[in-house]
Amino acid sequence: MTHPSAPSTSSVPSAAAPALPTPTADQQVVLDRIAAQRERLRDRRARRAQQQVMQRAEPGLPPDASVALRAVVFAKQYPLAVAAVAGVAVVAGPKRLMRWAGLVLPLLLRLRTQR
Repeated sequence: MTHPSAPSTSSVPSAAAPALPTPTADQQVVLDRIAAQRERLRDRRARRAQQQVMQRAEPGLPPDASVALRAVVFAKQYPLAVAAVAGVAVVAGPKRLMRWAGLVLPLLLRLRTQR
């Protein structure tokens, strides 16, 4: 059982196909804006891919990171815990916070200098 072969459709334009007309000045302006936008999008995708690779490569902090930097990273990683501590601080009030800081701060400084 043989079937007649279908005419082949190739993606390569034939020599008989007409060439694209040259764009007018207004059309060229639009084409230039489209090309610039495509380039911006390509650059943005490349930057985003590079940022994602860098974030995967360096998940932690350097060992000599400051306490402030460590606190910021902790706050970004655990926003609910920071919100809970802030809520407790608001409920406790400033007088209790100062009392607790007076007890805890010397202990923390002692631990920090022993390292």
